[in-house]
Amino acid sequence: MARKGKKDFGRESRQAQAPAEVPGKSSLDGRSFLYVGGRDCQVAHLRQIASNFGAELIHHDGGLREAVSRIDTVLPSVDCVFCPIDCISHDACLRVKTGCKKFGKAFIPLRNGSKSSLERALQTMKERDVSQ
Repeated sequence: MARKGKKDFGRESRQAQAPAEVPGKSSLDGRSFLYVGGRDCQVAHLRQIASNFGAELIHHDGGLREAVSRIDTVLPSVDCVFCPIDCISHDACLRVKTGCKKFGKAFIPLRNGSKSSLERALQTMKERDVSQ
């Protein structure tokens, strides 16, 4: 029984440490992000995470089924691009970097394709926007 109590306490403390969304407009409201690469099975989860921040997430698979050239057509309409460096082809990554320079978009490499990696990046962006 003591073990269950510890487990519940740990969950409560993690929930208390989770960033609370402030009611009203988020600093990321209305922004649009391109996510290139990653795992197809996580796209819906990644979109939900972006939606929780008030943003839209557009996904490109990095050239598995979609043409890499499509990245060039999407780039002008987004605010920045996320690339999980463990789940993207070299060709797609190079195309994204070049396109971001050309269109003046932020390029944000993510350590991996995990949901928490994207969530941390969005939280950091939100905190930077609030502080400016």
